[in-house]
Amino acid sequence: MKPTLSEAMKARLADLCGDDRVKTALQVCVDEADRAMEEQIHISEIESPTFAEGVRGEEIARLLKEYGLTDVVIDPSGNVVGRRPGTGSGPVLAIAAHLDTVFPAGTNLKVRKEGHLYYGPGIGDNASGLRSMLQVLRALEKAGIETDGDILFVGTVGEEGNGDIRGAKALFDGSRKIDGFMALDMADVFTVQNGATGAHRWRLAIEGEGGHSYLDYGHVPSAIHAMCRAGAMIADLDLPEDPKTTYTIGTIKGGTTVNTIAARCEVDVDMRSVDLPTLEALEAKVLAAFEEAVRIENAHWPKADEAHQLKLVKTQIGNRPAGMRPADCPAVQAALGALDALGIEARHVKCSSTDANQPMSLNIPAICVGTGGETFLEHSLKEYFDSTDMHLGPQLALLAALAMVGRKGEKGSLAA
Repeated sequence: MKPTLSEAMKARLADLCGDDRVKTALQVCVDEADRAMEEQIHISEIESPTFAEGVRGEEIARLLKEYGLTDVVIDPSGNVVGRRPGTGSGPVLAIAAHLDTVFPAGTNLKVRKEGHLYYGPGIGDNASGLRSMLQVLRALEKAGIETDGDILFVGTVGEEGNGDIRGAKALFDGSRKIDGFMALDMADVFTVQNGATGAHRWRLAIEGEGGHSYLDYGHVPSAIHAMCRAGAMIADLDLPEDPKTTYTIGTIKGGTTVNTIAARCEVDVDMRSVDLPTLEALEAKVLAAFEEAVRIENAHWPKADEAHQLKLVKTQIGNRPAGMRPADCPAVQAALGALDALGIEARHVKCSSTDANQPMSLNIPAICVGTGGETFLEHSLKEYFDSTDMHLGPQLALLAALAMVGRKGEKGSLAA
């Protein structure tokens, strides 16, 4: 059910939008759209594969300093963190956009323009998020808006794939005081993400000695046969539709030749749910099925000696925590209020898997909102971005941020 915007938040946003300085900041987002698009292209053309975000991170740090921040650091995880101080007594909000892309080093990232369409791998996901974040900072600075709370501008590492939101996890490792979080990670401003889809990922390898398909038959169990047994055992698991819970064997590899009893077979398994207990229950069933499949395959060949017995090797390769923010969460209300103030319909309020997973799992007010424009075919070499109305992204983030941290002399909703 879509959360209802409270009258208190609606009034807060009306008051914000009546402030001449806020009006100026919103207009800056419109006036600087062309400049912002050029910056988005510039960022997109800097290689930034997951686990190798350093060059792009250095550039984001340089830009944060150029736009007025004096307290900018690159932390041990690789996150870029710039602080825009408030009065010193208010809450701390982190606005974050991830630095990494899914594309390996050496990918041609040159952006091609056709009218208001821009073609290039990563041009939307997430160069648009970084562009929107930088625009919010410039708008605040140019309008001279002072805030009660501090705002952290953060470029995070490791959001994609096996990066396992390591940057967000580092941000919330307890070393910093952060009272609220807003991720900028999708172009679509009509969707608010108020829940974190948890993802547990395992690399499961079945290992043995292997042997000749004919000479060793009956004496050597097969790693591939055991893996097939495991796949069959989990294929018909009955999962709940609410909360939506899913699983898949995403990759499989193993064996050496057609006439070999396989010594090794490996799969990567992805399991997801917005509800952590449900996710953990699924995880237990899946792991137990693989253990049982190995036991059955070993038992099927009683002539096999101990040296040829199969074993299961389990390696967790992903742990994105789950969480859900209530309707009265200050971050959710601020995002809905900002959309309402801008005349934008909140068409979808739903769960996803972003940097916001980590704070949501810790019950910290958090949200993920769109960056403006529209992205197509993300995570593919044919990705492209439509810049139409892209100013709406930073306008949305700016209003939501001010609602949460408050202007100088007033308390934001994070402090209420």
